[in-house]
Amino acid sequence: MLDVNRLAVLVRIAHHGSITAAATSLSITPAAVSQQLAKLEREVGCPLVDRHPRGVRLTAVGEALAAHAETIVGQVRAAEQHVQVLLGQQPTQLTVGTFASAGQTLVPPALARFRREYPDVALALRDLEPPDGYGLVTSRELDLLITHSYPGGTMPDAQGLRRFLLLTDPLRLALPADHPLADRQRIALKTLADYEWISGGPGIPNRVCLEHLAQQAKVNVHVAYETADYQVTLALVAAGLGVALVPSSLLDGLGDRRIAVRTLTGSPVARGIHLAHHRQPNPLALAMIGFLTRSGNR
Repeated sequence: MLDVNRLAVLVRIAHHGSITAAATSLSITPAAVSQQLAKLEREVGCPLVDRHPRGVRLTAVGEALAAHAETIVGQVRAAEQHVQVLLGQQPTQLTVGTFASAGQTLVPPALARFRREYPDVALALRDLEPPDGYGLVTSRELDLLITHSYPGGTMPDAQGLRRFLLLTDPLRLALPADHPLADRQRIALKTLADYEWISGGPGIPNRVCLEHLAQQAKVNVHVAYETADYQVTLALVAAGLGVALVPSSLLDGLGDRRIAVRTLTGSPVARGIHLAHHRQPNPLALAMIGFLTRSGNR
């Protein structure tokens, strides 16, 4: 039978992408991680990682085993938590994963409310860009994962977790205040075909969304400035360098007069903000789910 502790090490390697980072997360030395990995490879009978200058990459066997290991490690941790509850010991920590823009708007009020209600609980937040994070919930390194979906994209399989829509976040058109089309409240995408756009790089969800909308409108859009950071996007718009689609949650209370916020014509366009968690979350996770839900309804 494979050793559970070694499987836990493999999961950390898979999540962090390097021996050193996995060792740091486990509070052990890289040499100890390498030893555990070597023993697991001997148990399995083949290499589980390929080493490269920037870290390690799991082999096909390593990826398959890591997927099973996430579930196994998660179940062991769930069993430990259940035993603690039966012995009268309540959970003492909660870890939430979120992406950057939700971390700016949705998350802070919920964390603040949780801190007031549960001052003795160790609360942690991890920055994760979708689609990352599902495996961390499966292995119970995360209690909750806040993730998103954009039009034109597909969400990964929930991997046996419960996932629900927390908030619909409309996408608005941000353009320089002196833009020739800024006097219109509603603007057709086809009228923006000759202007430079600001968006994420190829494959980034907001770029996939923009290309999807352009395909529907039968126009080509030119992305001149690539950034996945919406604050950088807004700074570039304010500087007069291009136009962009930006979530409404990041535009509420925007006081920059250099930016005009308008609506695209046609069907409403929005990203979904979702929450993923175990099917039987512990009491602390349930409390945070409630706080996040209220924050999303504000």
